[in-house]
Amino acid sequence: MTAPRERMLRLLSLLQSGRAWPAAELATAMEVPPRTLRRDIDHLRGLGYPVESSRGPGGNYRLVAGTALPPLMLEHDEAIATVLGLRLAAAGGTGVDLTAESADRAAAKLRRVLPAALRRRTDEMLAAVEFGSGEQPRVTQDLLNVLAAAIAARRCLEFAYTAKDGPSSRTVEPMRLVQLGRRWYLYAWDLGRRDWRSFRLDRIAGPKTTEVAFEPRELPVDDIAVHLQQRFHSPKSLRITLTLDVGADEAAARLHRVDGSFEALGDDRCRYVAHVDSFEWLAVVLLLTDIGFTVEEPAEFGEYLARTGDRLLRGATRLVSGEDGY
Repeated sequence: MTAPRERMLRLLSLLQSGRAWPAAELATAMEVPPRTLRRDIDHLRGLGYPVESSRGPGGNYRLVAGTALPPLMLEHDEAIATVLGLRLAAAGGTGVDLTAESADRAAAKLRRVLPAALRRRTDEMLAAVEFGSGEQPRVTQDLLNVLAAAIAARRCLEFAYTAKDGPSSRTVEPMRLVQLGRRWYLYAWDLGRRDWRSFRLDRIAGPKTTEVAFEPRELPVDDIAVHLQQRFHSPKSLRITLTLDVGADEAAARLHRVDGSFEALGDDRCRYVAHVDSFEWLAVVLLLTDIGFTVEEPAEFGEYLARTGDRLLRGATRLVSGEDGY
């Protein structure tokens, strides 16, 4: 059996999940007999934690929501996950336009309520970890709030959307917000096209929740994120990995025409994973952007570039030497 202090921390952590715990299930999760669990619950109540209980065969324990509680207690893995999540958000890793200042304020508040040993561990983690800056277009919290509220209220949305084929006005029944990589998508039933559609949030403008309510339709698949991932990267899609001789932010700005993700390798280098339909298109884009690069994989792309380079060089050599009548 664990020490009483560690046991209290574990019990409080489980209760702070917000769910109602059946007594037998909670005792099993705590690895203690029912009598010890009851004593620990009484101890928490004595410390000021409002734990409700119901008796009988379906008896359970739960922490009262919305009540002022003593300082937050986190276990080691929960604290690490929280501070890393805050740092990732500040670095743009969530794809949402959050400021480093807001994340730092939240981290400072969290730090003040952690025990000294745990505070020291989280400080060590933050000092050791470095995240690259956000490379994909970010979305605002206001936009996420509008879309999430419409989904929760089951109200239709109207907005302007800029797709590859130009701008359009859309009216949709919003169903899910999906994050893939560092991009956010709205998955919705498009009333104008009478079909399911996905919309990149950074291409949505002027969203307005209407007064028109809707009954949610049955989703075409269980896992929307996997469905979109497979649709965007079909089996015919080519995955190419390059090391670029520029920083991730600059690369993202200059290579926005090709779907891909960037990983910072320092201030002036990054790794670029591109998804394209053909070698030709990426070769043209790389030529136009004039970015130095090294092919990591696949070898076939490097071989294609070598053949193309030889052909271009032969054409230039014939021009300079005056062959073929020049």
